[in-house]
Amino acid sequence: MKNLRTYRRLALPFSLAIALFAVSALVVSPRAMADHHDHDDHIEARALLQRGEILPLSRILVIVQQQVAGDVIEVELDNGKHGWEYEVKVLTAAGRVREVKLNAGNGTVREIEDD
Repeated sequence: MKNLRTYRRLALPFSLAIALFAVSALVVSPRAMADHHDHDDHIEARALLQRGEILPLSRILVIVQQQVAGDVIEVELDNGKHGWEYEVKVLTAAGRVREVKLNAGNGTVREIEDD
């Protein structure tokens, strides 16, 4: 009889623990979602490069250095209202951060601004 009471007393907490574990397994963390999204972005960027729709980053960096001398600290590839665009942030020797926006397909500089 004592074993039955112990079982009944533990059954509800045990069931709740299992339910919580099952729900937590279904919930995807924001970091995992970001990692998956980043992975998809890399696949898309590689496909664009292979199809010749965007220039390789090495060519873009040469163009950027001709426009703004300094250390590249960030590069993004975005698909916006102007189509595919590289956004490159450069830290100049004077300590300013400049952002250079370029057409990803042909390397044309669209805009240079302080960030």
